[in-house]
Amino acid sequence: MNIAVAQSGGPTCAINASLGGVFSAGKKSDEIGTIFGSMNGIEGILNDRLIDLSEYIRNDENIGLLNRTPSAVLGSCRHKLPDYSADSAIYEKITECFLRHDIGMFLYIGGNDSMDTVAKLSAYYLEKGIDIKVIGVPKTIDNDLCETDHCPGFGSAAKYVAMTVQEITRDSNVYNVPSVTVIETMGRHAGWLTAASACIQDNGESAPHLIYLPEVSFSAERFIADVRAQMKLHKAVVAVVSEGVKTADGRFAAEEFRSGKTDAFGHSYLSGVGKYLEQLVSDEIGCKVRSIELNVMQRCSSHIASLTDITESAAVGAAAVECGLRGETGVMTAFRRVSDNPYRCEIVSVPAEKTANSEKFFPIEWINASGNGVLREAVDYVMPLIQGELMPVMVNGMPCHFVI
Repeated sequence: MNIAVAQSGGPTCAINASLGGVFSAGKKSDEIGTIFGSMNGIEGILNDRLIDLSEYIRNDENIGLLNRTPSAVLGSCRHKLPDYSADSAIYEKITECFLRHDIGMFLYIGGNDSMDTVAKLSAYYLEKGIDIKVIGVPKTIDNDLCETDHCPGFGSAAKYVAMTVQEITRDSNVYNVPSVTVIETMGRHAGWLTAASACIQDNGESAPHLIYLPEVSFSAERFIADVRAQMKLHKAVVAVVSEGVKTADGRFAAEEFRSGKTDAFGHSYLSGVGKYLEQLVSDEIGCKVRSIELNVMQRCSSHIASLTDITESAAVGAAAVECGLRGETGVMTAFRRVSDNPYRCEIVSVPAEKTANSEKFFPIEWINASGNGVLREAVDYVMPLIQGELMPVMVNGMPCHFVI
């Protein structure tokens, strides 16, 4: 049989490693013929935009470059499938494409919304008696997928956030004047990425002095009080804040800075909490203050990717192919942490429906009693995931990327 693989949702600097894992495992199997890549996720299937990946990935050197390339080389999409009981036309169109290309396995690399597609499509094929296996491969820097210890892409993003906060801390201490720096990270509802900034404290840093996650309610008054308290201890205060922090009434803290727009799955486009808090500090305290929004750099900075993350991302992609060859469908490959020291994880498969449209939040018990920092458990959890470096291939002094 032939197989097809697609990428979906927000890209990461590890999602292409999962694609490489799928391709490598597919090439090793005598049961698999052509390995198709679908351009722009499920939309590529709907529009019959498939490419033979063997025409682009020709050797181990290409795989190595693919592992070092951020974003999604096949392109992405945010396309929500309707329930097939209400509208089966789109499922029939997808199936026509699969049958036309003799595709017996479809692998979808993505987050919780992508697992919604895996769950729906596999359920449709089971009900109709169509022998096409549908397997999910996890991906998200938010680390909010249920049923897995952690998510491919998170380790590298966490490494970037921690290192960037450390570098910003160096810069903030240059001048002998009181200052406040607010660093805004991604994290709509889950604070995993923001919490990862605490890892630099194991290298002797006092920063970040304040950390705010969406899992606890945010108060502007309490924030100013926290900043004032830290300014008595530190000349340059560094605060890291999740973009999605909310007030006690459930509103986003930077409500007036939101665009009001949502994606296909109804998720709000967020940003602005850093600017909001910058203005707040300026008004209430009047010291030197700046805000820094890390934005998409968190997910596309492959030059300091975690080797652990890249290696695991490739392995979880390869494991998905094995799941399909064993006859599994409607599942997502996932990590089970076996031990922390030494760090070891095993790869298992879990029902995709348990991950679809759900979120895994940062543990409340890992947040300090004041709600402005994280405890040792958070650092112990993140540390193994950011270990090792995968040095980029340089051409003319710049990283070389794999591009289709």
